[in-house]
Amino acid sequence: MMNEPKHPTPPVLTPEQLAQQRSRSKALGLILGGFALLFFIVTIAKLGSSVFNRPL
Repeated sequence: MMNEPKHPTPPVLTPEQLAQQRSRSKALGLILGGFALLFFIVTIAKLGSSVFNRPL
């Protein structure tokens, strides 16, 4: 117990595992961006087109 390191070393990933992780990250980023765009479009649709014709 006393000889154990306080922080375990992270596993070493192979190049294939790194590529899979990168592709998952890209996919999640695209999905998150798509949801943000969807919420923006729905919000503008609910507000109506007159929101763009307001005085500044």
